[in-house]
Amino acid sequence: MSQSRLTRVGVFYDGNYFLHVSNYYAFHHLRRARIDVSGLHNYIRREVAKWEGAEERYCQIVDAHYFRGRLRAHDADERDLLYKERVFDDILSREGVTNHYLPVGPFGEKGIDVWLALEAYELAIYKRFDVVVLIAGDGDFLPLVRKLNTLGTRVMLLGWDFKFVDRNGTERETKASQSLLEEATYPILMHQVIDDRSLRNDPVINGLFAQKSEYAGRVTVEPAALLPVSAASAGSAAPANPSEPLKGRIQNLKEGYGFIMPAAGGQNLFFYHAEVSNADFNELRIGDEVEYHAGQNDKGLCAVRVKMLIDEQPAE
Repeated sequence: MSQSRLTRVGVFYDGNYFLHVSNYYAFHHLRRARIDVSGLHNYIRREVAKWEGAEERYCQIVDAHYFRGRLRAHDADERDLLYKERVFDDILSREGVTNHYLPVGPFGEKGIDVWLALEAYELAIYKRFDVVVLIAGDGDFLPLVRKLNTLGTRVMLLGWDFKFVDRNGTERETKASQSLLEEATYPILMHQVIDDRSLRNDPVINGLFAQKSEYAGRVTVEPAALLPVSAASAGSAAPANPSEPLKGRIQNLKEGYGFIMPAAGGQNLFFYHAEVSNADFNELRIGDEVEYHAGQNDKGLCAVRVKMLIDEQPAE
């Protein structure tokens, strides 16, 4: 390959996956910081140059797209989220990333993965990307990778494997699809790169994370250690049928956790951000009605499988 030929790179984010990874590094990893979009793009350009055998200045991200479900404007406004969403939109815009959002319904986001795949394939044809970078881990993207391979477009996959134990004592695990890793031209397991001690002083690797000053005051110890809920003081009994969902309202929200006031009365129940199933934890607000199941952690009763109840409203 000619050293002076421009290598055209297209980047496609599975936004929900990216948020999940960013939450892991913000709340569970020793880094205690979120993934920085600008730093990630710098890393991508360096890695593409290395794998393609080209100079970094000839490896340019010519297109980048971010796909995610998002609350309708009315719901976001009620939760004081419009400003936060606009701030994140500004971050993406500064890096030349095009937003693609679908409204989140009562059962979460639907159709985002399909939209990402169609857009990536169509743009790879018309814009003739040399390399498509997928920030994703779901095996559902395997057909996309295979289609891109038929075009002669190399695929770089940025995936993560990690485990952590939440405050309910449940082990959470995220793994990049093995089939995706095998089909991608350039598979990169980012957790290995980030945790490689030989790269500890690498400015590009450190640049993957937002400055810690931006997260001043973030909780740096486990939430339940700050506000323990004991079985003796819980004040509410487990339901007769544990499989039956319960209802309540958000009483308090902290960094990465919160408390639910049961509709049936009793002590507020602790819940962890990873337990929210159909929305981003950051989209919750105090007073929101939620559905949940009774769980148990080492401190006593807690709420698990939390679902935000979103009223269906006809489009105007």
